[in-house]
Amino acid sequence: MREVKEKNRKKTSSIVNVYSGYDHYIAVDWSQENMALARISKSRPNKVRVSQHLSNYKELQQMLGSIKGKRIVVLEESSPAQWLYLQLYDYAEKIVVCDPYRNRLLSEGPKTDPIDARKLCLLLYSGMIKEIYHSHAKVYELRKYVSSYIDLVKMGVRVKNQRTGFLSQEGKSKTMSDKIESECTSFVLDIQTEQISLYEEQKEKYEVLFDKLCKENKTLKCLCTIPGIAAISAVKILAMMVEAKRFPNAKHYLAYCGLVSHIIESGGKVYGHRRPRYSRVLKEVYKTAANSVINGNGPLRKTNDLYLDNGMSEHNARHALARYIARISFGIVKTETIFKAYKETESK
Repeated sequence: MREVKEKNRKKTSSIVNVYSGYDHYIAVDWSQENMALARISKSRPNKVRVSQHLSNYKELQQMLGSIKGKRIVVLEESSPAQWLYLQLYDYAEKIVVCDPYRNRLLSEGPKTDPIDARKLCLLLYSGMIKEIYHSHAKVYELRKYVSSYIDLVKMGVRVKNQRTGFLSQEGKSKTMSDKIESECTSFVLDIQTEQISLYEEQKEKYEVLFDKLCKENKTLKCLCTIPGIAAISAVKILAMMVEAKRFPNAKHYLAYCGLVSHIIESGGKVYGHRRPRYSRVLKEVYKTAANSVINGNGPLRKTNDLYLDNGMSEHNARHALARYIARISFGIVKTETIFKAYKETESK
């Protein structure tokens, strides 16, 4: 009994706050007009100093620069989080962008910017926040291209569906749009046709840009050698992953892609599975790549056939193939080597 207690005591003592070792813990609650700051100093851990100012990043830089000692700054993920991360990068030893969905303490009690900053500072000091990856690397800017491209495609698909709906109201198909008699419908269709033409023109510009990036960037060029991964998919993968070393191993990357689920278990009984919060962009990329491989005759088609021969259903085999392609891309980004089909088939 005493040995069990000693083991439990050792396990408890091995739990270390990953954000320990700093002299000042600073939380920033940033909005367009106001910013609230909360600070806990190592010398006075029981006192939280809170202040509120007009939003001014240069003033914030000066305040952080005037604080002596090792500083760690935390702010919540938001639209300006990456911009603020870059502005404050040189003014603290570490910048932490945390997940607001995990900060349950902020939703309790009264809510103001100073109160939120104070609670956020306490969570940071206690090591109870979940960090969201941000980087000052140039590759991180690919996310802007990908985000804008995805929004453009959604807009184009929406307009095309609307155009089909207006045509169906007149009992017409896509090829009969020139025979519309209603003046109202004809006017709307003309506007939508202009929007679709502009969409296709802008989409082509993005495709040319992505092809150019894949020719200039070595990692993107290597990703394009994977069966089922073209230029657009390669840019999406690198934009979301940025660098492989942010993930401890391939299993964590698969969870980030939404290709694995966690067991819900309590009292020795399994109640189902729960999927972690994941990148929908990456999940779509790998699912599309798996479908492309299955419908083609590439080297990875043999891998899918092997899954089927081992008794997997088509649905599970497609999921397994998507995970397999995700592991390959993770390894390629990590090593910056091209995909070699003969090695993959030999390993299988």
